[in-house]
Amino acid sequence: GEVVKVEIKEEKQGKIKTVKTDNQEYKTLAIIVASGAEARKLGVPGEEELRGRGISYCATCDAPFFQNQKIVVVGGGDTAIEETLYLTKFAREIIIIHRRDRLRATKILQERVFSNKKINFAWDSTVIKILGQEKVEGILIKKVKTGQEKEISCQGVFMFVGNLPNTKFLQGVIKLDDKGYIITDDNMMSSYEGIYACGDVRKKILRQVVTACGEGATAAFAAEKYIEELKGVSYK
Repeated sequence: GEVVKVEIKEEKQGKIKTVKTDNQEYKTLAIIVASGAEARKLGVPGEEELRGRGISYCATCDAPFFQNQKIVVVGGGDTAIEETLYLTKFAREIIIIHRRDRLRATKILQERVFSNKKINFAWDSTVIKILGQEKVEGILIKKVKTGQEKEISCQGVFMFVGNLPNTKFLQGVIKLDDKGYIITDDNMMSSYEGIYACGDVRKKILRQVVTACGEGATAAFAAEKYIEELKGVSYK
């Protein structure tokens, strides 16, 4: 079931953590949080209705479905630009929609994207509506400074405007950063002893499968060591 709450109680045998799901309750000495993060939504009309029918949040997953088609990418950070460059292997034309007048991506990525003839830009613009009935047929954008609106026809919309960590159930239990990511030490332990985190849910500079795997191994070993120490067993 979905985790809805984590509680901590002081008991004789140690610091017992209670994990409550929507249909069950578990008691444990240690918790490893690997709840990940999900793509941030724009929250505009048409987004939910056309999700999976031309709207995507993962280029490596869905790019092949847009062979020789015109698509738009929303975002201007490293992820957006990296995914755009990957999409050029499939799409006929790509328009990047960015709410600022310059990209936030690193210099080398900007150089690559600016030199690619398949890619064009709509600066100082935000998407205010996804157009289409059964599938994506276009978008409606709005100029940030002037308020001028414009329709752009396309067959796909890829959104890369950040991620939201799945940590709502941990608010008030452990320390999170201002974006909701879990702050840990090098052993993956959070601000509360016995609660660990790994993967995209952690505050860190790189979010990749390979880093998540390493963190998972570290968290598992650290949690085991913590439990054994509570029971009076030492790894010396």
